[in-house]
Amino acid sequence: MNGEERLEHARERVIEAISQNMNLYGVTESIGRLYGALYFQEGPLTLDEMKEELGMSKTSMSTSVRSLLELKMVGKVWKKGVRKDLYQAEPDWYQTFIDFFSIKWRAGISINVTAMEKSLAEFQSLLEDQSVDSQVKREAQIDIEKLNDALEYYDWLNRLVDSFESREIFQFIPKRKS
Repeated sequence: MNGEERLEHARERVIEAISQNMNLYGVTESIGRLYGALYFQEGPLTLDEMKEELGMSKTSMSTSVRSLLELKMVGKVWKKGVRKDLYQAEPDWYQTFIDFFSIKWRAGISINVTAMEKSLAEFQSLLEDQSVDSQVKREAQIDIEKLNDALEYYDWLNRLVDSFESREIFQFIPKRKS
């Protein structure tokens, strides 16, 4: 293997690992591959250049880029004299982690908290309803306690996400200087 082939082989190993890792968090491997490929680029690429690089259809490429933009893992950049949109991977892995997990965690928190609050209201109405059996009321009371504990957890998780977004987390777990 010559030097260029070895370079590509080493990059491909990392790109493959990134795509598999992102798949664990609900992002398709093709989107992970795109992020990995963009990460190793020296400069921003157009959709056409990315399509050529990865051999994906333009529609699939556009959808993948849109997903990466929503996750803030890729950004649009401007370059004088270039009329097409250019995209570049976010080079700061700390920020990529913060954005990716904050978006995912906030969505999960919102879904669960909304469901729990609706159920808490229903459980409370069961407790207040004189026609409801006492066994059902006991179970509703136990469920209320469980959901209140869960809501405390989601409050903690929200504060954790806040600490990532404010970068306060780095006061507790500092980045290491190389």
